[in-house]
Amino acid sequence: MDDQNKNLILATVLSFLVILGWYTFFPPPEPEQAPETAVSETAPAGDTALAPSAAAEAVDGSAPEQAEAPQAARLAIDTPRVTGSISLQGGRIDDLSLKDYRETLDENSPIVKLLKPVGEAEAYYALYGWAPGAGLSLDEVPGANTVWSAEADATLTPDSPVTLTWDNGNGLTFSRTISVDEDYMFSVTQSVANASGGTVSLAPYGTLARHGQPADLKNFFILHEGLVGMSDGELAEIDYDDMADFEPDARDGSKAEIRQVAENGWIGFTDHYWMSTLIPEPGQAFRSIAKFDERREIYQTDIVLPTVTVADGQSSEVTTQLFAGAKEWETIRGYQKAGIQGFLDVIDWGWFFFLTKPMFWLLHNLNVLIGNMGWAIIGLTVVIKVLVFPLAYKSYASMAKMKELQPEMEKLKERAGDDRQKMQKEMMELYKREKVNPAAGCLPILIQIPIFFSLYKVIFVTLELRHAPFFGPFQDLSAPDPTSIFNLFGLLPFAAPAPESILALVFIGILPILLGVSMWLQQKLNPAPTDPTQQMIFAWMPWVFMFMLGGFASGLVVYWIANNTITFTQQYLIMRSHGYKPDVFGNIKSSFKKKPKAENE
Repeated sequence: MDDQNKNLILATVLSFLVILGWYTFFPPPEPEQAPETAVSETAPAGDTALAPSAAAEAVDGSAPEQAEAPQAARLAIDTPRVTGSISLQGGRIDDLSLKDYRETLDENSPIVKLLKPVGEAEAYYALYGWAPGAGLSLDEVPGANTVWSAEADATLTPDSPVTLTWDNGNGLTFSRTISVDEDYMFSVTQSVANASGGTVSLAPYGTLARHGQPADLKNFFILHEGLVGMSDGELAEIDYDDMADFEPDARDGSKAEIRQVAENGWIGFTDHYWMSTLIPEPGQAFRSIAKFDERREIYQTDIVLPTVTVADGQSSEVTTQLFAGAKEWETIRGYQKAGIQGFLDVIDWGWFFFLTKPMFWLLHNLNVLIGNMGWAIIGLTVVIKVLVFPLAYKSYASMAKMKELQPEMEKLKERAGDDRQKMQKEMMELYKREKVNPAAGCLPILIQIPIFFSLYKVIFVTLELRHAPFFGPFQDLSAPDPTSIFNLFGLLPFAAPAPESILALVFIGILPILLGVSMWLQQKLNPAPTDPTQQMIFAWMPWVFMFMLGGFASGLVVYWIANNTITFTQQYLIMRSHGYKPDVFGNIKSSFKKKPKAENE
């Protein structure tokens, strides 16, 4: 077997093993399902998050058990992008839905609901309060179950903030002004006015609490879901399961991790496409706390600002922000430019961020320019092929040169006979004399592997690919090809197999078939190897890949088809420029000819 064939087989086997390993250990996740609407066991209204006990030494444990409060009034939230309400019990932001996003492709499906009040399954909410310092008790400061007052029929909009007030009856008046921008950022200003006749100490805090893990948790290695935070430039990503491994906090019985942030930071929870994050003002020192209460299965993050001392007749106020919405790259980048350090890292770019970040930037801008994500992926493929063309040219030129040397190599084999050492030596001298690198044929494969994985990460993780249409039946490039041979690609009057079923692996769609055909045509630039083993490997390879990649995101398959098509064109032209004319049609015909039987048969 000559070195050229060895290298071709090595490159083929390498790519096959890498993709097979990836598919085995990190299979494509099941498609997004609409959340269950049935509510099984719901927590009582008084079963809320723990008080941030690390706020001040005076707080010695968890919030006291409270009876279920009567249904509190609500203030509506209505902006161009979100809708929901604020409960006057605790002043909680606990009802928030995203107007621009639906649970499925069906235009009549419900819009995505991000925050949910206590009493609903998977309660998830933000609340604020003050931790008491020396001389104050828990019932003298507002907490999770304080019933606030507000102007009747007030509605929170980008143009009209709402203000909540509460008087503790002992000379302290608390107010909370909530505003929201045109996207997903809330600003919460907490203030206290002291007319108690003495000096008081207390610490403002904000809390995000999540009752149980989300039902639509992907649990997929390539994606982080759970706690995410930034502490003075250090990013923390902690899965829900790992929060149970925190050290116990003797003050409230929870498992907790506490960090002191000197200047800049934020903390919250991230889902696949959505996120809620507590953000102090830039330059503000605070204590960042992550908690898990095993008894009630509540996951919680707190930001606790420094204790303030307020003299009689004085007041104090502090402003923090709450992001609650979709992880849109453009929107989050705008907030980062406005001063939120490292905010774009809420998107899980992975270990190969140096590839995934610029790749997504280019893909996003191509989509903005073209207006279609499918064509943007094809445009991205063209740009990548242009960037790696110098290396690809050397590789293809070397392969073309190897074709020219075939007659010389056959003569070497005849002269060397069974003397393999002599043959190897003379072949190396031939390569050196003709300035040919036999290993250059592996370069395209080696370059392609990290690019393929990085694009897979981008397509799976980023919101911009969710429900992104291409054309016809391809209305979600983040999902597998919805067409199927099973119903003749929609011509027969019954549905295709569900994407998560075994049948879907066999009855693949249009895009995987085009992928297999494009790989097969690429092979036909060269005659079939004479060795039977090589012939078998090359004959099966396109169709193995076709079925393996059939369950991957259709956007990734579009990329692979475009890549194969461009590679075919490049190889053909480069071979022609070196005097070798590929007989594509002849090679195709020969692959269908019946092989002669061996003489001993």
